[in-house]
Amino acid sequence: MASHDRDRAAALSLELAQAHQELRRQINQLKSDLGQHRPDDHVLVTHCLAFCAALTSHHQGEDTGMFAELLREHPDLAGTVAKLVQDHEMIASILSRVAELADHAARSRGPALEAIGRELDGLAAIMESHFNYEERTISAALDGGIPATGWSELVFRFRDGAH
Repeated sequence: MASHDRDRAAALSLELAQAHQELRRQINQLKSDLGQHRPDDHVLVTHCLAFCAALTSHHQGEDTGMFAELLREHPDLAGTVAKLVQDHEMIASILSRVAELADHAARSRGPALEAIGRELDGLAAIMESHFNYEERTISAALDGGIPATGWSELVFRFRDGAH
């Protein structure tokens, strides 16, 4: 492998960690903002939905691109990838619930923000566990080199959903 290719491959695990760090920042900012807004605050709802979209895009890029390339190069990671995809499905379910609650908060003055806060707390804990597991289990394989086709844009450079 040429030096440039090795550098690019090594950068993939770093880019993954940086993407995860950005998603952590976004959810923490969203949780912080939650306590400072009224239930009818459309800005918070918009930020919440944008964060949900960013995390969904990141995981879809992993599922449809990065993991497929990873498995072509490292079929021995099939069990690990299956667990990561299963995590993505669980997270997608929570994101769907958050989106429903955000939509409800936009239409009512009820206790929807408290419910969103509880969902975000659970989501943040699951994200942390998932991100740590993912980085620990696939970073070496990423650093070994996989083709960074179109999937890398979704996985690494998703839109900033919080601000």
